[in-house]
Amino acid sequence: MMRAEVNPVRLQGERLARLYRTHIDRAFRLAYLLTADRELAEDLAQDAFVKLAGRLVHVRRPGDLEAYLRATVVNLANSHFRRRRVERAYLEREGTVPGAADDDLDLGTRDELRRMLLVLPIRQRTAIVLRFYEDLSESQTAELMRCRASTVRSMVSRGMATLRAEVGVRDG
Repeated sequence: MMRAEVNPVRLQGERLARLYRTHIDRAFRLAYLLTADRELAEDLAQDAFVKLAGRLVHVRRPGDLEAYLRATVVNLANSHFRRRRVERAYLEREGTVPGAADDDLDLGTRDELRRMLLVLPIRQRTAIVLRFYEDLSESQTAELMRCRASTVRSMVSRGMATLRAEVGVRDG
């Protein structure tokens, strides 16, 4: 009797596909809250899975995967904004700064909150999204952001103060 050969590459691909179906929506939502750009969020979430594919062998527990995926999305978003800052600085030096996009369309409270989040610097926005949307503790957020818990508290406090002021300006 012949024993069927197990193809490890195929098994790995099936595992990745199953993990993708299970976790892609959450990765996308996190990326969207960080970037407020649907296409960019889709790209970041998919890029996070590409990076995960190379590390899949090292991920043993499902909880590790979720944390790794979340950290990867946050790091990719930070890298994106860092590149954008460098590009913007270059354009400013060259005197060719493009105009800001006009965003007059009001699609409700969620879109209003998303726009207000965009007022915040990326690190404050990341801290608020991880603390309140992802419901992570200060220490988990600090670990993901590679800073101290006190720094997370400070960023959340400053970000929330800015959001409160923004709400006051819009209501007043």
